[in-house]
Amino acid sequence: MMRKEKANIKVSVIDLYNNERNEGMRCIKEIVTDTGKRRDDVQITYDVFETRYKGDIPDLSSDIFISSGGPGSPFEGVGTKWEKDYFNLLDSLWTHNQNQNSTKKYIFFICHSFQMMGRFFKFAEVNQRYEKSFGVIPFIKTEEGAVDPTLKNLTNPFYAADFRTFQVINPDEKVLKELGIKILSLETAEEIGERTPAIMACRISNEIVGTQFHPEADPESMIFHLKQNERKKHVIDKYGETRYYEMIEWLEHPQKIKLTRKTVLPAFLNQAIDELTAVYIE
Repeated sequence: MMRKEKANIKVSVIDLYNNERNEGMRCIKEIVTDTGKRRDDVQITYDVFETRYKGDIPDLSSDIFISSGGPGSPFEGVGTKWEKDYFNLLDSLWTHNQNQNSTKKYIFFICHSFQMMGRFFKFAEVNQRYEKSFGVIPFIKTEEGAVDPTLKNLTNPFYAADFRTFQVINPDEKVLKELGIKILSLETAEEIGERTPAIMACRISNEIVGTQFHPEADPESMIFHLKQNERKKHVIDKYGETRYYEMIEWLEHPQKIKLTRKTVLPAFLNQAIDELTAVYIE
């Protein structure tokens, strides 16, 4: 019997951390690697591009792109070469997919990248949040999010790592309709009171998804953040000491951050791989 040839799937991980110490890149790499190990029909390889720090940018030879979180303002790169190259890449990906190519390109945006995506597609406002959001936070799914492949297997509300001083908010209904964008998740009233909720996840198209939270975060990465003195103080000042230690407990709860970690980004990757390999087999 002839052995079935594996499909080669190439992933580009776009690092927007600007050389800041972080746990996000480790988590993203682990999820990509673990996804490959769980499938015997594909060979997955990945490359990392330090776009914000070194100006490295991938080309369209990759099948899947994951664009990371990062520090600071999503506007601080305005006028720089790396930002122009980054937006040119997004434009090329969008154009490629709109041109009826049989093999699509897939991209997932995380936090800082989600805000950059908001600027690029102009489907909502991108502005500074009224206060910093930090910790393990509950978010709600919209009707679209409840059936979307990336979120449908989460609880409602679900729990995720959130580190933001900026936000994507006040969607433009006209642009949403024109592009077919679906909002998948929002902030909860419990967290923001009477304020307008920010958009926490959306699907731009079948191939393009983003979350303003960190779906890649695991307990180890959150312990790294929550035990830093400044961040610990921020959580206690905002929520109280009881909530801080509750967040620590949530890290080991199987239906909270662990569920988000094993659900969202793996679901995106597996959907992309399934669709890419269907074309590959044809």
